[in-house]
This record gives sequence, structure tokens and C-alpha cells, in this order.
Amino acid sequence: MNPGAGDDAGGRYGEAVFRPEQAGEGERIDFGALAYDDVTLARLSALGAGPGWSCLDVGAGTGTVSRGLLRELGVERVLAVDRDVRFLAERPVPGLDLLEADVTAPDFSPGRFRLVHARFVLMHLPERERMVGRLAKLLEPGGVLVLSDAVDLTSEVAPGTPYTRAMRAMWRGLRETIGTDVSWVPSYPALLRAAGLAGVAAEIHVPPLVPGSPISRFWADTWERSRAAMVGTGLLDDDALDAAVRWLDSEECAALSAGMLTAWGRRPPS
Repeated sequence: MNPGAGDDAGGRYGEAVFRPEQAGEGERIDFGALAYDDVTLARLSALGAGPGWSCLDVGAGTGTVSRGLLRELGVERVLAVDRDVRFLAERPVPGLDLLEADVTAPDFSPGRFRLVHARFVLMHLPERERMVGRLAKLLEPGGVLVLSDAVDLTSEVAPGTPYTRAMRAMWRGLRETIGTDVSWVPSYPALLRAAGLAGVAAEIHVPPLVPGSPISRFWADTWERSRAAMVGTGLLDDDALDAAVRWLDSEECAALSAGMLTAWGRRPPS
């Protein structure tokens, strides 16, 4: 995904750190998809996504969820939105429409949908509470809004491993450079209720952090791209970051990866 918000912090996501034109960025996003797509599509299916549904996939990235909705769940149409659609354009499928746009822009109004889905998007954007309300207004009566974002599990009591030190530096560095903030993610259910949605619920998935796994490769690539921001926090230096990357691929690797909190709510049918 490649969120954005003009000149605000979130707008620097793809300019300051995770540049789409940088070699390997599409593969980095796909490693995350391999770790989370099965869980995401299972939840969307359980919520009813299927034939006849029109869907909006916000911050669609490389389009793995969009294509899964079409190919695996059989939805009728998916509008995939991103500030940079180059990865989406590389893999067209019938029923997939693309829109290059900034979802935080005042004039963003792509229509109404049975499903609005955003994964790893709002955590990078400013005015997050307002964005939840705006996305809820894009639902048809009876439609469902599904939001997924990261939750940090490197608490103060977590062992001081190379991994935990790197994760803490990453979250602080991304917050200081592009505005990423996962501290508010557990408030999703309350925000969905405040937006007038019903049947609100949430769950958390934590992929196993083992050597060679997609999520381990995702973090290694993510740390490399955010190296300057991480070292800039003063929490670690280049040598410590290199050690953390090696630790991910070692038998000593024993930690909880960041979880993915998914929350959903449905617009009342009346």
C-alpha cells in the first residue's frame, strides 16, 4: 500500500521511506501479503463478501487482496485505490478497476460500495478518526467497513533482543519521519461505533516469526528501507541493525511479530 495525505506526514510514506520506484519495493509488499492475505480473505468471506458485491480496496499496494476478492471470493467488481498504481497495473484481472488518488483529499468520492477495505493504511495517515468516518460514508446500506493495522507487541517487559530493539527503533523512526502511529489502533472498534456502524467486532492475528518466513523477510526489507529513520532515533546504530537482520534468520529467533488487528462494522440497512 502507498497511503498519502498531501503535505502532511502520511504524504511522505512513498517519498521519504518506502518509494515505489525503489528496486524490490513490490516484493517487500508481497512478503507482507503472504503473511496476512489468507487471514484477510477468510475474514472478508465470513462477512459475506462474494458474488454481486462491489468493493473498494483502499491503499491496495500490489493488489493481492483485490485479486483475491475477485478470483477466490467471486465478487463482481473491485476498485483498487492507491497514490501510485504501478504495481496494480502490472497485474490486471477482469473486474479490477484502478484509481490513482489520495484518499485524504477533500474531493475523494469514488461512489458507494458493499465492502470498503483498508489494510496497513490508516496507521500512516493524519486525522485518523476523521478518515474512519469518511470511509464509513462510502458504504451502501448494509455494507461493511473492514480496517486492519499493526499492533506493536514489543512491550516494556519483552526480552531485549536484537529484534525488539530494531522494532522499537522502527516504530519511533517512522513516527518521526512519516507520521506512522500504531498506538491508537486498538481504538478501532470504538471509532467504528462512533461512525454509526453496527455489529462491530475485532480480532488479532500474529504470524509466526521464524527464519525464512514471509514476515521475517518483510521485516528485514522494511528495516533496510527505513534504516536512516531507525538509526536517527539513537536507539541503535548500523551495526545493531545489521545484527537484528541476521537474528531474524537465525535459530535464536524467538519473538512475537507485530500483530494485525482487524476490526469491522456494518452500516445499518435503513
